[in-house]
Amino acid sequence: MITLLIADDHPLYRDALRGALSLTLPNLLLREAGDLTTTVDILEKEDIDLLLLDLHMPGSNDLFGLVHIRKLFPDIPVAVVSGTEDASIISKIVGVGALGFIPKTASSGDIASAVQCILDGDIWLPESVSEKIEDVDEEFSELADKIASLTPSQYKVLCYMREGLLNKQIGYNLDIAEATVKAHVTAIFKKLGINNRTQAVLIASQLELEPPK
Repeated sequence: MITLLIADDHPLYRDALRGALSLTLPNLLLREAGDLTTTVDILEKEDIDLLLLDLHMPGSNDLFGLVHIRKLFPDIPVAVVSGTEDASIISKIVGVGALGFIPKTASSGDIASAVQCILDGDIWLPESVSEKIEDVDEEFSELADKIASLTPSQYKVLCYMREGLLNKQIGYNLDIAEATVKAHVTAIFKKLGINNRTQAVLIASQLELEPPK
């Protein structure tokens, strides 16, 4: 029995994936999650053979969810499922450890082929971008590793810092005390090896992180 976890906040797309995979892959057990917290909880409690991860579900937001999960569960294969087909972003996705990238526009047959390919231990990419993928440099890999060490709450604070919000404003948006925000900022600086907000914003921008939604 193969166990797949579909982590996507859109129930209709989860249903579409379930339908596409159930028709072509026998002995398949599918689990579902709609946010990063639930995804991590399932990965901690169950033996998952492959995670299909949406980049933009709540708590994940672009690359954070991927690098965070790769840090916590380095032995679990991950394939990213996303609406973007930007070669530079896909290069970074593969560069931080994803074994595949499946566009949300992919046909049922391509989705099934991608999953089978990854389960067999290979990397799967759509033909339209496979020749455009570039290796990420060591600096980016180091930045991604530092970001992976942040907690989801610290990540949210970092995103708001990138948007130029003050601690008081961040606290209001996250419904936490300003003192808690300050504690998060201190922890972020320590984990990222920096000492000011300008450096934090630069790191967030280089990793193309997006504000939490």
